[in-house]
Amino acid sequence: MSTRDIVFIALFAALMAVLGTFPALQVPVINVPITAQSMGVMLAGGVLGARRGTLAVLLFMVIVLAGLPLLSGGRGGLAVLAGPTVGFFLGWLPAAFVTGALVERASPKLHFVSAFVAATAGGILVLYACGIPGISLVTGAPLLMAAKGSLAFIPGDLVKAGLAAAIMVTVSKAYPLIETRGVHRAG
Repeated sequence: MSTRDIVFIALFAALMAVLGTFPALQVPVINVPITAQSMGVMLAGGVLGARRGTLAVLLFMVIVLAGLPLLSGGRGGLAVLAGPTVGFFLGWLPAAFVTGALVERASPKLHFVSAFVAATAGGILVLYACGIPGISLVTGAPLLMAAKGSLAFIPGDLVKAGLAAAIMVTVSKAYPLIETRGVHRAG
């Protein structure tokens, strides 16, 4: 791993911390906040690629579990693993990986639609597939009830996916960070 890779991984972990400073909107039925940090997961995978994006998210998660209060609302520490958001928190890793893998597949001809599909598949579908069972497990709510309660997040997550897609395309055109197979860029 190059110094450049380490810098980008650290930069996107820091971006996730910054996104945690935006106030969370609490959804009362399922007690899970709407945060900007899931957009950071989409961006990490979509801008850095599957490997580096996942490592950036992993670095952020390790720092949070070590006790730094970097999650939205100032949460951090091992208690995160006992709360209703545990599935979403752990789901950030496969979400970043899937988003990154799909963007890598679309590179170098990435456009808004392919970036939006990648962000939606990784940052919403994969994330909900991990998060909803976590809500059910921790709260004791039936899986279907947890899924229905999570529907309130879809509009906001689609907006986050759209913003992430626009940023991914802009960065990919201005300063591509994902190397396509067989093509190595200077830098």
